[in-house]
Amino acid sequence: MKPRSRIARAQRMTIINGMLVFVILIVVLQLWLFTATVNATLGGDTTVALPAALVSLLCLGLNIGLLRYLVRFE
Repeated sequence: MKPRSRIARAQRMTIINGMLVFVILIVVLQLWLFTATVNATLGGDTTVALPAALVSLLCLGLNIGLLRYLVRFE
C-alpha cells in the first residue's frame, strides 16, 4: 500500500499549475513596474526608481521562494 502522506500525481499537478499562475502574475507585475519606472524616469521623475527597485527585489524573492518550495515539493 502507498503511504497516505504521498500526494497523488493529479493533486501535485494542480498545485504546480497554481504556482505557475502566481509566477506569471509576478513576472507581469515586474514588467509593468519596469515600464512605469522607465516612463517616469524619462519624464524627469527619478524618485520612483528606488521604490520600484525594492518592489522588484521583493518579486524576485517571491519567485525564488516558490522555486525552493517546488524543489522541496518534488
